[in-house]
Amino acid sequence: RQEERGELLQPLTFVLLVLCSVLLYLRVSLMDPGFVKPEGAEAGKHEAQGVVLPQVPSGIPDIPTQRCGYCLLKQPMRARHCQLCQHCVRRYDHHCPWLENCVGERNHPLFIVYLSVQLMVLLWGGQVAWSGLNFEWSWNWLKHNALLLISFLLIVTLSTVVLLLLVSQLYLISCNTTSWEFLSHHRISYLQHSGLENPFDQGVVLNLWRFFC
Repeated sequence: RQEERGELLQPLTFVLLVLCSVLLYLRVSLMDPGFVKPEGAEAGKHEAQGVVLPQVPSGIPDIPTQRCGYCLLKQPMRARHCQLCQHCVRRYDHHCPWLENCVGERNHPLFIVYLSVQLMVLLWGGQVAWSGLNFEWSWNWLKHNALLLISFLLIVTLSTVVLLLLVSQLYLISCNTTSWEFLSHHRISYLQHSGLENPFDQGVVLNLWRFFC
C-alpha cells in the first residue's frame, strides 16, 4: 500500500541523491585536476587527442612563458603551483581542504555539480529535520529532541557555507576568472600588464557556455 501511494519514492530519491553526492565527492577528490605535465608528454597528449589549446586574449601582452620555481616545468597561462599537491595546476582555482585536492581545469565543472547536489541534500535534510521538531520549549522536550535540534542547526550551518561557496563560484565563472586570480590580481604578471581588468571576460553567456560545455 505504501508503494502504491508513492510514500517510498521520496526517501528512495533522497538516498539516491546522497549516494550521487558521495560518488561525486570521490570522483572530484581523486581525479587529476589538470596537472601540468613535462613539455614532451604535454605536446604528445594534445596531438594524440586533437586538443586545440586556448589562444591568449588580445588584451594581454606577449609575456614569455615562465618556469615554475618549484617543479621547474613551463607554466601555461593561468596555471599555478600548489605546494600542498606539489604540482602545477592548469587554470588553478583553489586547493579545497574538503576534497584534499586542487580545483582546476579538469575537475572544476564537476566540482560545481558536486556543490549543487550537496546543497540539495542539505536543504532536503534540513526540511526533514525541521518537520520533526514540534516545539514545546520544556526541559523534557529538549531532552528528547536535543539530537534532532543539533542536527538541524548543523545542517543550517553547512547549507549556508555550501550556498555561499556555490554562489561565489558561479559569479567568478560568469566573469571567466578564478578564485586565485580574483584574490591575487595585483600579484599575477599577465594581469598586471594587461590593459583590461579581466582580459578573459567574453560576456556572461559565452563564459558559462565555455566553462560547462
